Amino acid sequence: MKQIFLLLFTFLYSLFFTQNKIDSLRLWNYEELKNKFTIYDEDNKRLEARAVSQYYLTKAKKEKNILEIAEGYNLMHSTEDFPLALKYIDSLAMITKNVKGDIYPARTFIIKGNLYYKYGNLKAALDNYILGLEYSKKQKNVKQIAYANMNIAYLNSYMGRNKEAAKIFRYHLLNSQNITDEYQHDQMRVSLVYCYIKINKIDSAGFFIQEGLNSPFVQKNKYNMNQYLYLSGQLNLTTKNYQTAIAELTKAYAYFSSINDNNQNYVLYSLGKCYDELNNKQEAIKYFTEIDSNIKKTEITFPELADVYTFLIDYYRESGDKEKQLYYIDRFLKVDKKLDEQFRYLSTELHQKYDTPNLLQEKEDIIKELKNKKTFLYVSVSVLTLILFFLTYFYYKSKKGEKKHQKIAQDLIHLIEKRSPETIQHQNGKQIEIYQSVKVESGSKTNKALPEEVVQSILKDLDTFENKLHFLKNGITLTSLAKNIKTNTGYLSEIINNHKGKNFTTYLNDLRIDYALDQLVKDKKFRSYKLPVIAEEIGYNNVQAFSIAFKKKTGTTPSIYIKEIEKSISH
Repeated sequence: MKQIFLLLFTFLYSLFFTQNKIDSLRLWNYEELKNKFTIYDEDNKRLEARAVSQYYLTKAKKEKNILEIAEGYNLMHSTEDFPLALKYIDSLAMITKNVKGDIYPARTFIIKGNLYYKYGNLKAALDNYILGLEYSKKQKNVKQIAYANMNIAYLNSYMGRNKEAAKIFRYHLLNSQNITDEYQHDQMRVSLVYCYIKINKIDSAGFFIQEGLNSPFVQKNKYNMNQYLYLSGQLNLTTKNYQTAIAELTKAYAYFSSINDNNQNYVLYSLGKCYDELNNKQEAIKYFTEIDSNIKKTEITFPELADVYTFLIDYYRESGDKEKQLYYIDRFLKVDKKLDEQFRYLSTELHQKYDTPNLLQEKEDIIKELKNKKTFLYVSVSVLTLILFFLTYFYYKSKKGEKKHQKIAQDLIHLIEKRSPETIQHQNGKQIEIYQSVKVESGSKTNKALPEEVVQSILKDLDTFENKLHFLKNGITLTSLAKNIKTNTGYLSEIINNHKGKNFTTYLNDLRIDYALDQLVKDKKFRSYKLPVIAEEIGYNNVQAFSIAFKKKTGTTPSIYIKEIEKSISH
């Protein structure tokens, strides 16, 4: 009875509200209706916003105004959940398919991309943004080219390419006159701050947060104010001001959860990280568990979920709760599959459909400029001739080096397939060790003042460190390892030098590279990953560090090694 009464009340209220508003709505033009819709939408008054958008569409249909009918469908889609919202966008596409001008169909693709982005389908979002960008360029619509580029920058940020995304956001933030409205201008600033925090530009992030908070537009808008509150909390988390971060994030969470906005999950993640840093695992678990509950309902994922589920799995493994450990392993596998699919698709398609065309366009612009200036033509011919000469020289030199690297890679693969603990001799005279650490006889070089029981204890801990693959964790340092095995850095460094025959950095790199060499041969899935993913999997912060360590250890490169494995399999 209670539910029936509630439904009846909602229906009667909707009817009453709509009927009472129609008279006042009739007095407004399209621009005034749109402004009223925006106010209701920003205040999360969905019922009122829907009533305005319905009247807008009815008015446009009655007047047979095609462009305003299209705008009516756009407003209607904003008030509905995904399935119905998509139908309204399809109606928008149908009504505008014969419209002349420079707005459609580019705008339709951008709107549809935004809908897919909102509901976590990043593959479909990218495809629509690319189409929107292509049509905008054909129609030479500067405003929509900017919109498409900014939306693609959001995807770059999702992929962790925050440096590239920050350049686009900053450019449009500082050059957005007559292109964006106040809301879009502010969202660029929000996105730029997020990127700056991620790439550790702390001062710049702080500057733009303060600029946003001082903005009159933000001060009268609760949603935007709470976005900056969240970002300020993120910044304080990054700078280790945990209590201040918790206070700001808690306020932001109270708002975003009250309107059921997806930002609540990002805030929960940051709160969990704060409590983890404060060594309060129980509080961290509370927030991470709530994230999982939300993700089950919406299925909208984000990259940091990998950290969330890893933390939950480790926590319940340590507490001995096998049921919850198994549950979160299962949840992690499902979420990770979706994240992996999105990451792979975006990493490939962003490069092929966005980065490469942009480079080609840049090249064409340069060629046109050179053609317009005669003097540059002769200079360019000379320069190109020199470049061709050097390219030819470096090509033959690189081919020679590549053959050498291929031979090294083949020898490594052969050695791993035989599972031999031997070493192989490279053409440059360097030896590579596989599946072994250099061990020095106990006491041969160790400081006599170091007790034997301390030496054996640390060696035992190092065996555990190697056997349990703890060296694959990111951010390991001599200090952090010493702390974990409850010794000091002096003892640990001395024992690694004397018993492993190398310094700590070389010891750590050798373990990681040996693991990678082995896994790339044996594990097809591991081999299919992009190099940045492989680097992250084995504990490196970036692909450059991995490539340098790999070449130093083996004398060849990861890409050549993988190619030679694929060749050996195909033969």
